[in-house]
Amino acid sequence: MRSHVHFKSHPLHPILVSFPIAYFTGVLLAHAAGLFFNMPGLLAAAYYLNMGGILFALLAAIPGFIDFLKVVPPKSSGKKRAAKHGIINVLVLLIFSGAFIYRRTDEPHEYLLLAMELTGVILLSIAGWMGGTLVYRNQIAVDHRYANAGKWKEQYFKEQTGRIEVATAKELKINAMKLLHVNDKRIVLARTEKGFVAFDDHCPHKGGPLSDGSLACSVVQCPWHGSQFSVEDGSLKAGPAKEGIKTYLANREGEKIFLML
Repeated sequence: MRSHVHFKSHPLHPILVSFPIAYFTGVLLAHAAGLFFNMPGLLAAAYYLNMGGILFALLAAIPGFIDFLKVVPPKSSGKKRAAKHGIINVLVLLIFSGAFIYRRTDEPHEYLLLAMELTGVILLSIAGWMGGTLVYRNQIAVDHRYANAGKWKEQYFKEQTGRIEVATAKELKINAMKLLHVNDKRIVLARTEKGFVAFDDHCPHKGGPLSDGSLACSVVQCPWHGSQFSVEDGSLKAGPAKEGIKTYLANREGEKIFLML
């Protein structure tokens, strides 16, 4: 699912996180080398690297938090992983912020500083592993496309019930999908060979986003673990999911498509 904070489909969060990773790792290496080889210049470098790491960590956190709220599917294994990823990164920021403040005291204990920095880098590595899983396994912030899918389509609607106009007939090609946010629900509008259909975006297995999967022959496949569902009646076609999905009525009236809730 495409990031909400991107530049020409390039998400900003994974670009920006490279800086605090480099800076915080550099803090540990420069501090250790400066201490053990008695090189004051490296100790000074560790101070400025610490400062830069904090600033870039705060900057990287902004698009990351926005994508956590807007992109990661709710009530999913990815949401839990993303929450842990964010919490650990906050701990890393607090540790290096504490180290920066402690470093400015009159006589900081150098080995205590090293222990703090080592702990921060270990936690940073764990958070980075989780971030990689979110991108490469859960496909968070990946602008995923397949044949004839077209550009990613997503639209928000104010709280409504009953009959809602959600698209035009020309907006979607056959086997293309659009994610609708209606009344705090994520509903997928899709076009099949037979017409327009609508169904829940939530895969009952691990909560994967069906809108980011692939659609063919009226069957949608979850991008996370491959569960397959009929988009016409929501029935389960293939596991690992154990149950089907909820469907909604989508009517075409002329060139307009209406969702019935």
